[in-house]
Amino acid sequence: MLDIDEMSSKEIQGFLEQLGYGHLGFIHKGKPCVMPMRYYLENSDIYLFTTEGMKTHDIDANPEICLQVEEIHDPLHWRSVIVNGRADRLTEQDDIDHAMEFIKARNPTLSPAINRTWIDSWGRAEVITIYRVHEGEMSGRTTNGVSSQSELKESVQ
Repeated sequence: MLDIDEMSSKEIQGFLEQLGYGHLGFIHKGKPCVMPMRYYLENSDIYLFTTEGMKTHDIDANPEICLQVEEIHDPLHWRSVIVNGRADRLTEQDDIDHAMEFIKARNPTLSPAINRTWIDSWGRAEVITIYRVHEGEMSGRTTNGVSSQSELKESVQ
């Protein structure tokens, strides 16, 4: 049996700073939906940068989200963090400018959110949207491949 350990707040923060991508869960037409998503961490603030569309429509209607970030080396060596929170759309220009400054510093092409020109069925061209996630709960799990069962067997022998 594999030992799975709780990550400390410091380990979670470091892990989120290191990765920058995960899976965003939200409600779409009354059902759970999960999409790959880049995120940007500044101190303890998590920002989501995207373009207008289904995801933004759904998050605006129900801003409760879940962000899951994982790193899997193999079945015995992995880390995973879950952030449950509320995604608030940035509307103040100063907040948007501040967020765009550090988002562009980390991702100058703004890809994959802006990777081609398109116009959706509503006739809108790409319109950026930035959300700040206010965390409600954050948890992390990790394993280093050690099994307490193996250690227990060795100590008995």
